[in-house]
Amino acid sequence: MDKKLPVKNAGSLGIEELESTLSASPSLPLLTLSRQTWLVLAAAVFLVSVPVFIEAPLVRSLPSLSLAMTGFWVWLSFRLMSRPATYLWGDLLLGFSWSWLAGAIYWGWLRWEPLWHLPVESIGLPFACWCVARNWCKVGSWFYLGSLFGTVLTDVYFYIVDLMPYWRQIMQVEPDKVSPILQAAVTQVRTPWGQAWAVALALVLLTAGIVPLRNQQKHCFAFGGAVLSTILVDSLFLLAALVA
Repeated sequence: MDKKLPVKNAGSLGIEELESTLSASPSLPLLTLSRQTWLVLAAAVFLVSVPVFIEAPLVRSLPSLSLAMTGFWVWLSFRLMSRPATYLWGDLLLGFSWSWLAGAIYWGWLRWEPLWHLPVESIGLPFACWCVARNWCKVGSWFYLGSLFGTVLTDVYFYIVDLMPYWRQIMQVEPDKVSPILQAAVTQVRTPWGQAWAVALALVLLTAGIVPLRNQQKHCFAFGGAVLSTILVDSLFLLAALVA
């Protein structure tokens, strides 16, 4: 009896170790994490496109409604964050609400002056930095920072290539008179100076968007998706200008 006891204990210990190893195995969590991170990337790309293609037309005709919708996004984000199953999406939506707020303010009342664009777009920067410092709402905060980073580079390009005068003109004329202004802006972009800076800033965006994806963290995918979608949005605007 005494000789069999150590064997039994060894067997029990082996089973316990095996169960512990299986429970701590990264295979299933990594599969789940990988799926979630790719969903975060797709959601980040979508949420960057929303203010451009949905909010911009809405805010021109109903700026007060667009501004009020910020409260709805914040309320919905906290509702989602109150449940573990939907916390991630509430986190991301809270960061998106800052982008929506900035878009509602700028495109609703200040769109005629491009110099106000970056200050208004940065309205959520203190809050995002506060969240990152306290390790709270990381996904949404990094999404907002990625979106802001893309906006900064786009505006820098406008300054360098001297496109700001065309911006002002487009915001002041009737829609049927926009086409000649867009054509003039495209001519400016097609210059060697404009093309060289377009390639340079596109490479910066690609690098800043792809490098974070090497880190299998949701907030890194949110940042990378927001940055990469800037290239997509800018390309669609350039295509629209070329068609016009």
